Amino acid sequence: MTKAASEAKPPVNAYGWAARDSSGVLSPFHFTRRANSDDDITVKILYCGICHGDIHLVKNKIWPTLYPTVPGHEIVGQVTRIGKNVTKFRVGDIAGVGCIVGSCGSCDNCKQDLENYCPKMLWTFQGQHEDGTRAFGGYSDNMVVEERYAVLIPNGFALAGTAPLLCAGITVYSPLKHFGLSKPDTHLGVVGLGGLGHMAVKFAKAFGVKVTVVSSSPSKQKEAVERLGADSFLVSHDQEQLEAAMGTMDGIIDTVSAPHPLLPLIGLLKTSGKLILVGAPIEPPELPVFPIIMGRKLIAGSAMGGLKETQEMIDFAAKHNVTADVEVVPMDYVNTALDRLDKGDVKYRFVIDVANTINNHDEASP
Repeated sequence: MTKAASEAKPPVNAYGWAARDSSGVLSPFHFTRRANSDDDITVKILYCGICHGDIHLVKNKIWPTLYPTVPGHEIVGQVTRIGKNVTKFRVGDIAGVGCIVGSCGSCDNCKQDLENYCPKMLWTFQGQHEDGTRAFGGYSDNMVVEERYAVLIPNGFALAGTAPLLCAGITVYSPLKHFGLSKPDTHLGVVGLGGLGHMAVKFAKAFGVKVTVVSSSPSKQKEAVERLGADSFLVSHDQEQLEAAMGTMDGIIDTVSAPHPLLPLIGLLKTSGKLILVGAPIEPPELPVFPIIMGRKLIAGSAMGGLKETQEMIDFAAKHNVTADVEVVPMDYVNTALDRLDKGDVKYRFVIDVANTINNHDEASP
């Protein structure tokens, strides 16, 4: 979108909830979105998931946060306007927007539909568009986004449970596919049973994979096995259980964002096994090199997914009825929800009912 195109059309008025400083406390906020250009769609936001990354954003824990900041990158809404060049959407369609709303479009990653690894990737909730306007997230009533960075949500899909797929879902789906861990004869370990972990179990079982959940909480065993369908459960601090499972897993998806040792997980892998890190502990882990060398084992990371793969994931989820387990909350509950999420007090994802609970008559300072 060129600067001239933006100036030729009026900006879009928006209303949401923003943090003004590193206290992370959100309050009502009036602002403007960039104009809907020829390649853009405008979306009335219906639901927005609350991700653990939102806590890092509002509290300035990872990168320098631009305040005021409107979080939210698990967005589902209805298309209300399309630019003249838009071909993927029609007014009335349901669109999803995840972590990315911009990239250079010309680097090797972008050419391979890996916009999530573009050096110039623009986060949905942080940074500036080419015309200088701010990027604001989905804790708000609307969004303007280039159609390339939105996915089409199939008709009839449960929208509240779909929203977290735009981050949590694609974050586990992508490594399952890329690292060959979606084959039915695979034994997969899933470390952690939170927002990411429960999605990893659901997608893996939809692929027909054997799943063992590894958790520090013995109380989660019944939930993991009887309700989510995991085949077995290991308590991560039970040495007898870990020793019995040594060398049995083809791969592990590690979703834990708190500091934890990697050595026990490496021991669970077969020769040539793969440990994929998708959780993001702020403190760097200790890396035991010798057992990696002696087992020809791989430790890798994975971040979200490109837009082509995200659409593939959404279509697969709709076909197999894979949605997140959510607690739907009103907009004015968001500060409490963030506090509860930080304490692990949610099963398994908060989702804001934006359309039905946002109130743009509240006082809000720019």
